[in-house]
Amino acid sequence: MTARPTPDLPLVIVGAGPIGLAAAAHAYSRGLPTVLLEAGPQVGASVREWGHVRLFSAWRELVDPVAESLLRPRGWAGPDPDRYPVGAEWVADYLEPLAEALAATGVVEVRTGHRVVGVAKRGRDRLVDSGREDAPFTVHVEHDGVRSTLLAAAVVDASGTWTGPNPLGADGLPALGETEHAARITYGIPDFADEVVRARYGGKRVAVAGRGASAQNTLVGLAGLAAEVPSTSVVWLLRRPGVEDAFGGGDNDQLEARGALGKRAEQAVSAGPVEVVTGFRTERVAAQADGRLTLTDTDGRAVGDVDEVIVVTGFRPDLTWLSEVRLDLDPVLSAPRTLAPLIDPNVHSCGTVYPHGAAELAQPEPGLYLAGMKSYGRAPSFLALTGFEQTRSIVAAVAGDHEAAARVELVLPESGVCGGSGVFDGEPTEANGGACCAPAQPELITIGAPATGGSGCG
Repeated sequence: MTARPTPDLPLVIVGAGPIGLAAAAHAYSRGLPTVLLEAGPQVGASVREWGHVRLFSAWRELVDPVAESLLRPRGWAGPDPDRYPVGAEWVADYLEPLAEALAATGVVEVRTGHRVVGVAKRGRDRLVDSGREDAPFTVHVEHDGVRSTLLAAAVVDASGTWTGPNPLGADGLPALGETEHAARITYGIPDFADEVVRARYGGKRVAVAGRGASAQNTLVGLAGLAAEVPSTSVVWLLRRPGVEDAFGGGDNDQLEARGALGKRAEQAVSAGPVEVVTGFRTERVAAQADGRLTLTDTDGRAVGDVDEVIVVTGFRPDLTWLSEVRLDLDPVLSAPRTLAPLIDPNVHSCGTVYPHGAAELAQPEPGLYLAGMKSYGRAPSFLALTGFEQTRSIVAAVAGDHEAAARVELVLPESGVCGGSGVFDGEPTEANGGACCAPAQPELITIGAPATGGSGCG
């Protein structure tokens, strides 16, 4: 049983992004002394790095209800609920005001520039059983080069996965030469409105590796750049044998902006300067005599004369600083074992997830939870709505309100896309041989009980 947080043994939340801040708002609503630790110099540090990217969710799906109830008395009116912000707007118009409101409560302490480098049970490494359950957590933190510890009754890891982009290499490790040529390789979606970025890619031959929304954004941006700088060319490297399901659900996507992006990307590929190379799994990056790059796949095929490479192959969680606490993670996804079957793209090929909360996210150490993108491990398609509901349930459990923790109501938009990312080359997917799942219907689900509704994917 987790001890209720006190000023001496607070709830510690790692990561002051959208989900960490939501967790802090829920903690304040229950009167739980809380310390929110952010490695970056400002809250929302990771979101700021992709601040130029427009979200698929409208404002009405990007504001936690409890956080909103904290903001409104401070004069916060909130943006147009039907508008789709970019990441920078999400930070400026919501995350920053929320952090200020939380800091003013006297219940939540927000510490930026504090990087968590380890979590353990006080006086016990991972091997020790004796007294473990009753021992508080020790959170090891670095700030301005100085290391200190903080005792905690409970820990919520909402640190995300942004700092762990997947490499270009086909087997999950960096391709040969990938590290040596890192100066020519970008991970994530470049800001094509930035003049420095435009100069870097304009008039160049650019290889784009990956599929999904990030690849779509990148292709659309490069197509726009090529319209202004005609000598720009793009080679799109796909591991799958075709592009049939690479553009999303289109009109079937209940996230309208996501469906529209897929259609724009499809137009860019069909009409723009984009060469598509399928079944390409990068094994080596090598320099040519003229300084350009050649990418070679596992079958020996080569794509040469490449000036720049943009890798948009997803992200993975950093588990290194959790090495001294006991975790129960799925061996494939690195997500909590109970949650993994609900989100595994090898099994669930439509973009919805059954409601879940504290029961699925708890770890063997009582009081330790993974939340937000970190809870999904390597699985894609996380939505802010999911994280808000996760934190509501987790904080209820930490506060001892187990009835509220078990009561989770959540409806997620259907992606309109079938075919999980784990399908290997040539294997059939629902997109090319079956029917897609129907949109999820509203349903009240008790966490821990067998799910009886949702998308029906499986």
